[in-house]
Amino acid sequence: MAAGRGTEFEVVFLDPVGQTVQQRWADAALTVAFEDLAPVSAFPVIPGRRWGPGLWWSATTGKHVSAGSNAMRIQLMALDRDPDVTALAGRPVRLLWRNPRGQVRSWVPQLFARYTDGTALLADCPSHPDAGGERALRAAQAVTEACADIGWAYRRLTPLDDVAAANLKWLAGYRHPRNAGRPGLTAAVLKAFTRPRPLIEGAEAVGDPIEVLPAVFHALWHGRVTADLQTPLHERVLVGPQSWSLATTDGAG
Repeated sequence: MAAGRGTEFEVVFLDPVGQTVQQRWADAALTVAFEDLAPVSAFPVIPGRRWGPGLWWSATTGKHVSAGSNAMRIQLMALDRDPDVTALAGRPVRLLWRNPRGQVRSWVPQLFARYTDGTALLADCPSHPDAGGERALRAAQAVTEACADIGWAYRRLTPLDDVAAANLKWLAGYRHPRNAGRPGLTAAVLKAFTRPRPLIEGAEAVGDPIEVLPAVFHALWHGRVTADLQTPLHERVLVGPQSWSLATTDGAG
């Protein structure tokens, strides 16, 4: 079992009743719905860290996903907004392989995401490029090879910058369907932003901003209206329709 030969990778996971299963990676990738499985091992609790393991409620699936760190939560938010993602899971699988010296090595990627085309992403969510040290980087090479052999992908996800992360966290607070508001409110919001205009201006055109703004943020989360999330959200930020290209409206407003 040598890294670089996808047929020689194996995986360990918990089946739906909690029993440990070990199987050839190529076989498991074809037959196992990893998105439905519990974590194969718990996220570690590190004393002194402000953020610890918890659960993220996914707007994509309506279910909770295990998360082990603040960095992972932010990446879950980003994937939860991706229209091509259909399911998410935290640590559902452990990969096994042998290094060139014949020693068994293993790694549990932090995150699993399923895409609309049936392929999947295994990912880790480092808080900085060198997180995890040499062991993590060597494992990343092996897991990349294992995923490439079956048409999947593995990535060490790049942390979002502070502004984008802050905007994402804010919008995530409005991801639940209840924030769409009363019947007809979302349709009115979409109509108000059929052309780009300042956030507060569009909200006031619909009605009382106290009622309307949660629906606007909900629509922004789901991509039904758009704004530049690389700059801080504020009441005068330009919001436009789903098909609006920010690149063609520089200087507008």
